Amino acid sequence: MTARNLALAAGAWAALSTLIVALPAEAGAWGRTVNVQGPNGRGYVQSQNVSRQAGAVSASRSTQTNYGYGSAHARGATWGGGVYQGGASHSYNSGAYAGRSTTVVDNGDGTASYDYSRTGFNGQTTTASGTIDRAR
Repeated sequence: MTARNLALAAGAWAALSTLIVALPAEAGAWGRTVNVQGPNGRGYVQSQNVSRQAGAVSASRSTQTNYGYGSAHARGATWGGGVYQGGASHSYNSGAYAGRSTTVVDNGDGTASYDYSRTGFNGQTTTASGTIDRAR
């Protein structure tokens, strides 16, 4: 595949994924597992799961190779009653980990409180919290 065709394919995929995300969400869940095995013990297993319902969404994906390499990625969010909670995590068999979480609460007085935490692959954690005036 030429570089131009690859760029066009990537652009088409980006447009399609944007369209998919923009479609109205219907409650439900789906998952799949793919097991690919080749010669000399080479292969991998990959699984994906997605769940959507009123006030919540979650998605996960993991890949494991026959040689011990692998990764797991998950993200999710819940909302309702003036509270939003969301986060994501990324971990690898090597021990590397990164994650983030966010909570936002409508205080009912025109302000909202937030808490945010992010841990990078280097282990450094960044946090932020506070209250903001929602009128801005």
